[in-house]
Amino acid sequence: MNKTLIELEDIHFRYEQRIVLENIHLKVQEGEFWALIGPNGSGKSTLINIILGLLKPNHGTVKLFGEDIEHFHKRELIGYVSQKSNSFNSGFPATVLEVVRSGLTRKKGLLKRFTKADEQIAMDALKTVKMDAFSGKNIGELSGGQQQRVFIARALAGKPKLLVMDEPTVGIDQQNVASFYTMLNELNREYGIAILLVTHEIDLVTELASHVACLNRSIHFHGVQADYERMGDEAISKWYGHPVRRLHQSEGGTSE
Repeated sequence: MNKTLIELEDIHFRYEQRIVLENIHLKVQEGEFWALIGPNGSGKSTLINIILGLLKPNHGTVKLFGEDIEHFHKRELIGYVSQKSNSFNSGFPATVLEVVRSGLTRKKGLLKRFTKADEQIAMDALKTVKMDAFSGKNIGELSGGQQQRVFIARALAGKPKLLVMDEPTVGIDQQNVASFYTMLNELNREYGIAILLVTHEIDLVTELASHVACLNRSIHFHGVQADYERMGDEAISKWYGHPVRRLHQSEGGTSE
């Protein structure tokens, strides 16, 4: 039986008087690839921050790897990749290898020196995302898509069981978005890493994800990808609050 990595029960959250999330129930299990979709302002980033322990819900319980979040201390089991444009200064004077190696700090502690073994772990993570050839380059020299692969390698260096990503394709040119998601699919299928991905790229990612959750204050649908594909565009447009037309593989292109 697969282990439950994230379990949300009756989550409610508000900013002052504005309700952001209500009645949220969600489970993410080992090996699953979840796409969390929804319109702007639907509460997706707030929900991610609750899962990461950065925000506390007004009501409900959060469990990580079977433990209440307040008692969960194995943070290295969770890798997090945010929107690059909001989280990193591209002019930072560090090589790709140094950036990835810094992902081991949480395990080692801030004052411990890096070893040859640590360098090998970082290089292995770079190989996983096909960026080992760039290990000596300055991070600022890379394209947006290449940088995000490096940030994923940084998360992978800690050998997580779960990757949480909040719209990681922001700042990546459209030509490289599809290959980026294909890489995530390979991480999920070949390495067994569970993924929870917030995205606006409905068509691309839902063809790769095993499960889909549609959030707009409440979760209006959550289930396997095949059931999501059977839902009509009219129902999805109602959840989004504006017309949405999904394009399927035979049609090509993107949604809306």
